[in-house]
Amino acid sequence: MDIISIIFIAFGLAMDAFAVSITSGLTIKHLRINDALKIAIFFGSFQAIMPLIGWSAGLGFRNFISGIDHWIAFGLLCIIGCKMIYESSKMEVNNKKIDPLNVYFLLMLSIATSVDALVVGLSLSFLNVSIALPAIIIGVVTFLLSIFGVYFGNRFGHYFERKIEIIGGLILIGIGTRILINHLT
Repeated sequence: MDIISIIFIAFGLAMDAFAVSITSGLTIKHLRINDALKIAIFFGSFQAIMPLIGWSAGLGFRNFISGIDHWIAFGLLCIIGCKMIYESSKMEVNNKKIDPLNVYFLLMLSIATSVDALVVGLSLSFLNVSIALPAIIIGVVTFLLSIFGVYFGNRFGHYFERKIEIIGGLILIGIGTRILINHLT
């Protein structure tokens, strides 16, 4: 898999964390750099670790599905992308006061926003792609977008949150389609 595809996958996966970071930034009254770093470290770390877990789990299955691996990768990426697009239309404004800097809350959000990365790691395993570079890129892109998202949310609020989820979903569907086309031609 080429570096451009990995970067696009990283951006697609980071959109959940980016949207949550925007929301977190919106709820923090007096934003400090340490607040943004805390959120970004949680999201970036989990987004880097989950593909490793998925890739490791996929190693046992790789030999059994080598003939249809590209279909599986296509299907999984399209399902994740469609799920992101669907969920963007279901986002609701939550008026409850939640502390986005609470460690337990961040842990829960980090896991929730990185489940898609676990599935992508599984797909990369099926495609026999080395996982080290994609995991690093996914983690770094998520970290950077999360910092930006916190500051962006603190300034501009919810206006772009739904559009970001849609863009991330479309990117993942596009990458899945590209993988399928490359393997069929």
